[in-house]
Amino acid sequence: MTAKTAAPAKAPSEALLLEIAAKHFFLETLETRNSDGLDFHDVAVWSIRAALEAAFAAGQAATR
Repeated sequence: MTAKTAAPAKAPSEALLLEIAAKHFFLETLETRNSDGLDFHDVAVWSIRAALEAAFAAGQAATR
């Protein structure tokens, strides 16, 4: 019996991740800035859900 191996996942583009973060979390950057006030954010669960849905949709579009 042969095991099927999944194709390596293509990494999302940095620009796409930043676009989702900016739209849903109002973040200017995804870089660590070594400041609690800049690196930690209070985020509503509906914003997290919307960002995850956007990322999922982008992943589906990338596989087509």
